[in-house]
Amino acid sequence: MLEIAVRTEKPGRQVRVTAEELAGLVRGLDGNGDRFLVLQRVPDLPDVFAQAWEAGDGVFTLEHRDGGADRHFETEVDGSEAVIAALTGWARQEAGWDTGLLWSPLDLGPTPEVPPLDLDEDEREELEKSVREMLAAGYASRDQLAEHAEEYLVSGDRRPVSREQARVLADRLWLERVAEQAAWQGETDPERLARAFAALQEAGITARENFTCCRSCGEAEIGAEGGPDARGFVYFHSQCTDSAAAGHGLMLLYGGFDGSSGTTGAVGEEVVVALEAAGLRTEWDRDPGRAITVTPLDWRRRLVG
Repeated sequence: MLEIAVRTEKPGRQVRVTAEELAGLVRGLDGNGDRFLVLQRVPDLPDVFAQAWEAGDGVFTLEHRDGGADRHFETEVDGSEAVIAALTGWARQEAGWDTGLLWSPLDLGPTPEVPPLDLDEDEREELEKSVREMLAAGYASRDQLAEHAEEYLVSGDRRPVSREQARVLADRLWLERVAEQAAWQGETDPERLARAFAALQEAGITARENFTCCRSCGEAEIGAEGGPDARGFVYFHSQCTDSAAAGHGLMLLYGGFDGSSGTTGAVGEEVVVALEAAGLRTEWDRDPGRAITVTPLDWRRRLVG
């Protein structure tokens, strides 16, 4: 897998694609449906990306940026295979991936200066604490963090944090978390959880992480997530995520799509087996009316963005 996320013009985003899948996406740029794709690192890094645009007649505009505005370049490339080679090299961070192409600096004009936040110490600490909690949960993108930072202190007509200030704050705290997670070694508990959920999904149990905002919404919406052969479901909502990130374990909600206690109990048993096979411990008294708790749990979810 390539440690990138790919966004195409049509709705949809793919994370950690293979080189073959990336090549297929590039070959799918036809000027009619998908005309461009954007690659970001995993985890996402501010102002670091590569992108390709199908300009017509087999000619592509290729761009890449590596930090500041003075590190933004573009070139034109004939044929999708040359684009595939360049983007695959960028994704793999291969030395010299950009050689052999005639790059030109892309001048987008001066970058506006962002004024510092005008907040008292209590508000600043409260805002940063809230953003860090979202980072610890691990599911937010940089855009979502910035939106949260912009809206968090809004009261009536008072909007003390501008969109630009929110982006600067969110990116600073994001990079702090990226540096912190660089020291993590091996598979983390959230990755074990994701592995268990993938196995359950393959076995016919609809499994969703960080699904909806609460239990009421989850119960109302999980049915639409299941395929025609799904027997049951398991999920946790964002409040469960926050609790896990705070060190309180993770509550899992589950059930059978036929609504019977027998199926619900059977699904619960499968969930426990899958979690334990992935190396996680659970607490559950086999009562189909009670949630399954994953505990103890070291919630270190690596950021994607």
